[in-house]
Amino acid sequence: MGHSQKPLPHLILVFLIISTFAVQSGGEEGFISIIISEKGLDFVKDLLINEAVRSLTTLQLPVIERSIRIPLIGSVHVTLSNITISHIDVPSSTIKTGEEGVVMVASNATVNISMDWRYSYATWLIPIEVSDRGSATIWVDGMEVGVSVGMEIQEGTLKLSVKEFGCYLEDISINLEGGASWFYQGFVDAFEGQIRSSVETAITNKISEGTMKLDSFLQNLPKEVQVDDVSALNVTLVNDPLLGDSFIGFEVNGLFTAKDEATYFRSFHTNFQSSIFYDGPSEMLAISLDEAVFNSASTIYFKAGLMHRVVDKVPDQSYLNTARWRYIIPQLYKKYPNDDMKLNISLSSPPIMRITSHDIGATIYSDMTVDVVHGYETVSVACISIVATASGVLEVSGNNLAGQAELDDFSLKLKWSNVGDFHMTLIQSVMRALLKTVVMPFLNLHLKKGFPLPIIHGFTIQNAAIQYSYSKIMVYSNVEYTDSCHDHLKQPLALQA
Repeated sequence: MGHSQKPLPHLILVFLIISTFAVQSGGEEGFISIIISEKGLDFVKDLLINEAVRSLTTLQLPVIERSIRIPLIGSVHVTLSNITISHIDVPSSTIKTGEEGVVMVASNATVNISMDWRYSYATWLIPIEVSDRGSATIWVDGMEVGVSVGMEIQEGTLKLSVKEFGCYLEDISINLEGGASWFYQGFVDAFEGQIRSSVETAITNKISEGTMKLDSFLQNLPKEVQVDDVSALNVTLVNDPLLGDSFIGFEVNGLFTAKDEATYFRSFHTNFQSSIFYDGPSEMLAISLDEAVFNSASTIYFKAGLMHRVVDKVPDQSYLNTARWRYIIPQLYKKYPNDDMKLNISLSSPPIMRITSHDIGATIYSDMTVDVVHGYETVSVACISIVATASGVLEVSGNNLAGQAELDDFSLKLKWSNVGDFHMTLIQSVMRALLKTVVMPFLNLHLKKGFPLPIIHGFTIQNAAIQYSYSKIMVYSNVEYTDSCHDHLKQPLALQA
């Protein structure tokens, strides 16, 4: 599908906002920034309204009882029961952000309500009780519901508080059925004020209850997401939300930590210095990831001792026999003729990750010890220092950020040797083949798994696009809601992993 050649102004603005967000925010620094755009806010608004409609439908209101004194007849006792909201239709709604929070308004809503009615009376003229009963349909037109919700970050989670809320019914009509309903319609019409008040109170209480449930749900979200047995992603929110005219921004710590350890790598700091232009379709969500996120992962896995590999099998096994090296390192073959070899590769420091305007790259410092299997003995014969550079592109797979890398260049230096000196230029082609056929596939196997983006479980990223800039990666995407919000609000949930 083709893209417009002109950058979309609102996405340029979103990126600039994220950039300013990352540099100028006070307090603890966040290395992942999330912007929910106007389209995303509309999506959230519709989701919440649908959930509100679901929770209100079949809601039963309190019984209404009233005694009315009528001349010649006396006191008439009227009871309205089984007052149940059966249907709500919300044709229009809005969501706005301001300095203190978010305001949502549902307008011109219609409500269908069913109920049962009963009246009874007895007079001195008629010694027995006179009663009648039937059903009724109530039609509410022009209902407006509004709620203003404040937002702040408390102990790393988003705290919601209701600032104002209310419900107003513009027009209400009651139609009785059954019994001599045509005769008693005036009696029930006298209850219009009580019915109106009951509906408004019930809906207002549900709004308050729903907000508290949503707040409880947010409070129970985890502050880290386990990636694997080694690391977790710190998803603690830092600083208060950034509220613009048509967006909400959040900062997430976003760094990898060792599993079950609260070690935050605050030393990975970079400043955004340039903007980016994106000419794709509008998205609900924009996620900015600083290269510090990737460097923190690099450090965690290095410290866990996982960046070490013994290579004893390769696609072309002749590479791991001294006979293949007879012309490259003659003394090796002379001392150990036709012996199998192993390559013991260990990184000497965490790979340094960098993000450019077109890809993500890494500089890898490693030592390769050449071992010879001589009889029942393994002998280390030489150690070569390797500095390799690799680069690749990222992709969103499900709710994970994955990637694939290719070898760009490398340099070799002999650290020590027990088989005499030899020139590194002689083994360039052999090392290039080993790096491409063994080391890079091993690296890509792990990169393919990726790591989770901070997306709440139940939502799935759709149609994601990735943009690169100096020190940052931008993920623009829409989201799809796949699970029932009602089920989520019943119990605490983890983020999508």
